[in-house]
Parts: sequence; C-alpha cells; structure tokens
Amino acid sequence: MATIGRVVADGVAFGEGPIWTTDDRLIVTSVADGWLFEIDDHKGTARPWAETGGGPNGAFACADGSVLVTQNGGTDFHRLGLFLDREPVHVTPGLQLVSPDGSAAPYLIDRDMLAPNDLAVGPDGALYFTDPGHFDPKGPRRGRIIRYERDGSWQIVADQFRFCNGIAFTADGEMIVVEKRGLYRVDPSDGAREPIIEDLGPGGGDGFCLDVEGNFYVASTSAHCVIVVSPEGVEVDRLELEGEGIVTNCCFGGPDRRTLYATEAVPGRVVAWDDLPVPGLPLAFW
Repeated sequence: MATIGRVVADGVAFGEGPIWTTDDRLIVTSVADGWLFEIDDHKGTARPWAETGGGPNGAFACADGSVLVTQNGGTDFHRLGLFLDREPVHVTPGLQLVSPDGSAAPYLIDRDMLAPNDLAVGPDGALYFTDPGHFDPKGPRRGRIIRYERDGSWQIVADQFRFCNGIAFTADGEMIVVEKRGLYRVDPSDGAREPIIEDLGPGGGDGFCLDVEGNFYVASTSAHCVIVVSPEGVEVDRLELEGEGIVTNCCFGGPDRRTLYATEAVPGRVVAWDDLPVPGLPLAFW
C-alpha cells in the first residue's frame, strides 16, 4: 500500500467533508471560508463551488447532484492563531441542502442544533448526523446523534457523547462513530455503544470511511495521517503525509474507488493516496 500521500490542490482553508459525487466530482468543504470547493485532480485546482456561510463541516452526496451539508455555525480561527486573513462569519447551525448547480444552500433544519459535524445515510434510508457542539474537552457530555427523515422530522437517537465526530455505516448496516479518541459501534435503536478501538493514539480520530473489506480509514488530526483499522479493531497501516499539519476527513474516489482523498485542514490542502489495493465501500446516495 502506498504510504506517502501526494498534494492534489491547495487553497482550502480548514478543509473538511470530502465526497465523491454521483457525476464523479470531488467536493470538499472549507470550514474557515464558508464555501464548498470543487477539486480537479487532473488540473490541481480548487474552485469555489457553493457558498454556505458559517462553517460547513461534513457533506454527503445526493442522487440528483445536490449536496447535504452539516453547518456547524462558524468557528473563530483567530483564537487558534489560524487563517488570520479571514474574518469569521457566524450563521445558524443546522442542516443545509446545496442545489446541484451550487447556487443555493437553504436549511432543512435551522433550530435547536449545537454544531452539526458529520453525516451518513443509514440502511433505513434516513440521514444520521453527529451534533457534538464546538469542541470543549472540559464541557458537559452533550454530544448527540440525530436521525433526519425525508418528511422533515428529526429525533435524537443517542446522546451523552463527549465529542461524537465522524459517522458512517458498514456494509452490514452497523452505525460507526468516532467518539473521543476511539471508534465505536452505536445502536440507533437504544443508543448503546461498543468500542472497536478505544485509543487511536495522540491524534485521535476525526472523519473516516470504509473499504469493501470493512477496514476503517480514520483521519487522525495532529498525527497527520490516515490510520487504517481492521474490522476487529487492530491498526494495520498508516497512510502518511510529509511535513506537519492536521488531517480532518477522507473519502474514496476515482473511477475504481481506489484513490483515497483527504482534507489536510492545516495548511489547507487536499491530498491523495493512489492505487490502494482494496476499493472503497460504495455509499448509498441520499
């Protein structure tokens, strides 16, 4: 397996939520800019595609070409000493729907949200997303997972998380969530959780995706890599990047789903590992 990733494009300030769309495009979010970017791997460019304002975090592709976005409401990166040339713009946290041409981002949910983070479609056809609030390691356990139905109704299916982050479903329909430094199975019927791996190391985990054999590819923030974890919870590989930075999320793409794309939020690039031996798990479009 290739271990050192290549840079695809730069200029995406605190990138997140990479997705491979129904028409074979790579879209990523920029939490710092309040935009979605279209990434051209061949040209090495990042083109602003849709403006959401605030802090678009996770994204999920829809069958008609539109994109669902978990809007965290915006982050003041100045307090972190990052992206000082950008002024924070705060908006209502919630769930947005970007039209296929990128021209609009109306809210599907615009009330009672903390700071939605990542999202996935379950085997029941409903949308599930994490709502942890903004990171506060000393704050209360207020993170929750929310199910959103196509009729516009929503409900909390699990709560009392310290900081629930990335979310995805296995081929067998199990809900998997990053919580604290670990990866957990969560039962949406009663909120029960079981660890797959409790400690991913100093970088912990952020967003993640799966391959067809059930391995988890977890973006490990300050560890500046993607950790590959077997279904049994054993670390089997690390996909490294040169230099220093923060890796936030990843997805499979390309014509054969053997390219792993990741957002290197700091310094603000999109990176990739090519010709992986196992293709990515196909996702159910919304």
